[in-house]
Amino acid sequence: MNEEINKALQTLKEGGLILYPTDTVWGIGCDATNSEAVEKVFKLKQRNDSKALICLVADDRMLKKYVKKIPDVAFDIFDVSEEPITIIYDDAQNLAKNLIAEDNTIAIRIPDDDFCFQLLRRFNRAIVSTSANISGMPTPKSFKEISQEVLKGVDYVVNLHHEKNCSKPSSIIKLSNDGVVKIIRA
Repeated sequence: MNEEINKALQTLKEGGLILYPTDTVWGIGCDATNSEAVEKVFKLKQRNDSKALICLVADDRMLKKYVKKIPDVAFDIFDVSEEPITIIYDDAQNLAKNLIAEDNTIAIRIPDDDFCFQLLRRFNRAIVSTSANISGMPTPKSFKEISQEVLKGVDYVVNLHHEKNCSKPSSIIKLSNDGVVKIIRA
């Protein structure tokens, strides 16, 4: 795994795209602070850049770098959630401008996956994580379902967990600073 982390890190540092296994589905990733790399993700996915992307952080310490104020309920959700959960936060900061939604929100998940955790800790920055498909196409449930277009469009494919089947994308909850909680995807 260490060799795969090193290769993925090198690609991320160079502004490239990686295809990698997460705690949910296979993801297309890049440095979440690099707007040119984020633009490459939108182009590969053939996705309108007004549709926001999710990013991953290693832990709540890293989360604090990218969100001005984390609602207290977020920590309760981290503690009780048994399934992967992505939270949309108000007041994003220190990320590529084209990654942040028009309303200044950002969707972030702390993955429960050893590869992702190690990669994020060593990179010490948020990483984009969007499903490994062209927009409008089904989300691949396994590595073998990823299209050739996506495989050829990334700079590095992580050589781990190719046999793993993914259950489903994460649930998404929006936590507004005014206390409103909204379920976006269950």
